[in-house]
This record gives sequence, structure tokens and C-alpha cells, in this order.
Amino acid sequence: MTIALALHGGAGTLRRSDMDAELERAYRAGLEQALEAGHAVLRGGGSALDAVCAAVCALENDPLFNAGRGSVFNLDGKQEMEAGVMDGSRQDAGSVAGLSTVQNPVLLARAVMERTPHVTLGYAAAEDFARREGLEMRPPEYFHTDKRWRALLEEKERLANGGSDEDISEDRKHGTVGAVALDAQGRLAAATSTGGRTAKWPGRIGDTPVIGAGTWADTHCAVSATGHGEYFVRAAAGHEISARVRHLDETLAQACDAVVYGQLLSMGGTGGVVAVDRYGRVALPFNCEGMYRAAIDGAGLRTVAIYRGED
Repeated sequence: MTIALALHGGAGTLRRSDMDAELERAYRAGLEQALEAGHAVLRGGGSALDAVCAAVCALENDPLFNAGRGSVFNLDGKQEMEAGVMDGSRQDAGSVAGLSTVQNPVLLARAVMERTPHVTLGYAAAEDFARREGLEMRPPEYFHTDKRWRALLEEKERLANGGSDEDISEDRKHGTVGAVALDAQGRLAAATSTGGRTAKWPGRIGDTPVIGAGTWADTHCAVSATGHGEYFVRAAAGHEISARVRHLDETLAQACDAVVYGQLLSMGGTGGVVAVDRYGRVALPFNCEGMYRAAIDGAGLRTVAIYRGED
């Protein structure tokens, strides 16, 4: 039976000339580790949902990526993490927002989906639910990285000197992790997790926990997005890709390209998606400098890439 997995570690990547060799090796190793974590689940006959959660947990635990341990800081110097999951076989979903002490937000999003009557929980209520469910909790210092703190200070200085929100650099505008999978039973799933945008307003919620925007799965395809979240919400990007596959009979690649290079760019939105369809075909388009990405498609073709033109 066909299995496939694709994942991303954020878009808006630094140019190749700005990335030193050691850091690049670390990013590629993180992508490889997450790819193996998810694909091992699929090879063992596990579900697409288990696979995407395993891949995203690996990325959440890696401080290089803007999710979980490596999350960025908001304007108040706090972290407000978000995550979303969707099981395409049942079209069931769960998401969370405003987390500050949950080690793996993606697991809490799954718990919301599986063990509550709701789709989305946020802030203190979500963290209380995580404690009741016995999920791993961490103190604020676990999530602190000097790199993210310096980015906040630099961004606050830029804003204080008259910089606009739209002028934020690509690497600070985008930062999300996510995975999509097809399992041997033909089930599709998607999971996405993020710390949001550097220096975002407290209480801001992006596209990651908005089902149909940054996270989507049904019986035709699964999509996880990374980019300027406000635009992905306004475009209902994940659902729009699925709708084009279902109603226009477009291939997965055609549908993703129409949204990423067409609809989003026409609105001013930058970023990318990873997607997989029920045939194991994978799409990894992005309309900015780069996107941390990795995949093993249904034919066994393996991709681990950062820059444009590597696939």
C-alpha cells in the first residue's frame, strides 16, 4: 500500500549566502529527524494522524524551529503557541492557541479533537485541560532561546524607529512547522504548530489553529501551511486547495500552485504549503526565499531541502 509524508519547518528562509555551513547542517538534521520519526510510524502500519503528530513533535522539541521549544516572543516578551490537527478520514479536527507551558502543543490539539466536544480551546482553559490530560508541561525558561529573544529586541527597536508591520523581515514574518501524511489504509491527516510571528500583538491568533486555513485534511488531500498567517486565513488556503482538487479536478500540484503563486500573491501573502493527496503525490510550493521542507512521496522519492531549486 502507498504511504507518503511531507513536512515543513517554516518559510521565508534566509538566503543561502546568509546561512553558515554549521547552521545549515543543523537545520537539515532536524528535518531528517522529523521525517524519519513520521515515516517510521507509517512503515510500521501506523495511522497518518500518529505519523504527523510524531513528525511535528520532533520539530517542536528542536529549538531551531519556531514551534514548541523554539517559539518566538510576542510584544510583551511572552510566548503564545498554537497548533492544529485534522484527521481527514473522519474530517475531525482540534486546535489550540495561547499556550505558554505545554511542551508539545500538537498533542494538546489532538486531545481537544479526541476528548472534548469542541474544535478549539485557548489560553488558560487550554493549559488547564493539558494538565488534566497529563500532557508534559514545562516552565517558561524551557522555551527561551537567546536567538528568539534577540530577534524580539531587534524587532521592537525597528518598530520604535518607524518600521511598519508589513516591513518585517521574511525570516521573522514566517515560522511554523507542520506535516501531512497518507497511511497504508488510505487515510490522510495534517498537523501544524507555531509560535507565531516575532513581536506579534498579545492575543493574536494566526492561521495554524484555524481549520481550513493553515491546517486541513479530508479524503482527497491534506495541507499544512506556513507564511503570513493573516493572508492564509483570508484565503482559507488549506480548504481552497482541497476544493480545487475536488471541484475543478485539478491535480494536487495545480491546486497548490494556484493558491500559493496565484491567490496568495495577488493578496500580498507570502509563504508556502506542504500537501499530499490520496495517491501519495506530494506538493511543496512556496513563494518566498525558501522553505525548510522534507518529504518521502508514494513512489519513495525523498526530498530534504531549504532553498529554491533543490527539489
